[in-house]
Amino acid sequence: MALNKKPVTGMKDILPAEMEIRDYVTSVIKDTYRKFGFTPIETPCMESIANLSSKQGGENEKLIFKVLKRGEKLNVAEAQEEADVVDFGMRYDLTLPLSRYYSNHANELPTPFKSLQIGSVWRADRPQRGRYRQFTQCDIDILGEPTNLAEIELITATTTTIGKLGFENFEIRINERRILKAMAAYSGFEEKDYDEIFIILDKMDKIGLEGVAKELVECGYAKESVDKYLNLFTLLENKKDVAEGVTFLKDELGEYLDEEVAKNMTEIATAVEAAKSAKFKLVFDPTLVRGMSYYTGTIFEIAMPELGAACGGGGRYDKMIGNFTGHDVPACGFSIGFERIVLLLMENGFKVPTAPKKIAYLVEKKCSPEKVVEVMKEAKEARENGQQVLVVRMNKNKKFQKEQLAEQGYEEFKEFFNR
Repeated sequence: MALNKKPVTGMKDILPAEMEIRDYVTSVIKDTYRKFGFTPIETPCMESIANLSSKQGGENEKLIFKVLKRGEKLNVAEAQEEADVVDFGMRYDLTLPLSRYYSNHANELPTPFKSLQIGSVWRADRPQRGRYRQFTQCDIDILGEPTNLAEIELITATTTTIGKLGFENFEIRINERRILKAMAAYSGFEEKDYDEIFIILDKMDKIGLEGVAKELVECGYAKESVDKYLNLFTLLENKKDVAEGVTFLKDELGEYLDEEVAKNMTEIATAVEAAKSAKFKLVFDPTLVRGMSYYTGTIFEIAMPELGAACGGGGRYDKMIGNFTGHDVPACGFSIGFERIVLLLMENGFKVPTAPKKIAYLVEKKCSPEKVVEVMKEAKEARENGQQVLVVRMNKNKKFQKEQLAEQGYEEFKEFFNR
């Protein structure tokens, strides 16, 4: 029986045209982030299953690709529970591995530590447009910085990078987990119910205000609390300016919202607006939740009008490293939706602007060894002059061969014969 030539469901082969764009996007990301002082690191693709299942990854913990124990350690016949046969899992994001990495190497790293990590992650998710089971994430994080300078730097660096990739008029939506909690407390909800309430609120863009109200009532919450809660979102509907929105909420919520939270958000917005180099809007979005339960403060998300979906996001997670060390460390990160950015560039017919001229040298099959040496010397000189040279044997059907090479971006052809 023939082997299966297709990749497994939810994963894909990457053809040369896409790979060229991916390499270009990666180079822009790395170059820009390095200019902001971020340092590249790398972590293993697998983590301890105990770390991955520590109730910090939200819904992603249901999507872990689990790895069986190996050799003598794997005894399926005597297994009583999953832990008897599983010890590792494929990482579902880069944040938890970074927290473990920092916990393990903190004494060898500067404070604050500004990290850049680009790598594959795996989620057993339902594949759809721009979403795969293996995909690349690109994260920048600042560890050890307790002030909002971290958020300001992360948003500025990320928006600068997206602008350099040619995107304009996107939005950075921003909120605060403490604002979410203050709005829920003001409305009369109990703290133990916040996670469920926020999961429903997170559906606002899909099911609307009425849909959220219906689900909350169906879950048994008092209609009086639901009405009071959703009225806040109605009042905030046209208050997209960060300072205006948080000032309104401070006045409305009173003691439920710490004045320091409102001040912090306004400072971030003012500094980002002053420092930005890309064309985007910073928007206050009180419905923004971000599904990860590890977020403790500011949260943000990139909205691309061309995609109709989020194209990255992040926030502050000051408690995660403490789960490894017993001592909390301030931490904040921003992740770019690498796969979706590449998808948009490809759909828009993007051409890599810095690609060298591509020339194909077609060498007749009857060429002598001496002629081949001559061709290779000429190709070497052309490459030293900045050209990209492909040396291949000439096919019988030269016309078709050239058409194929032209599709790969080759602009010029040189033919070499044995004479």
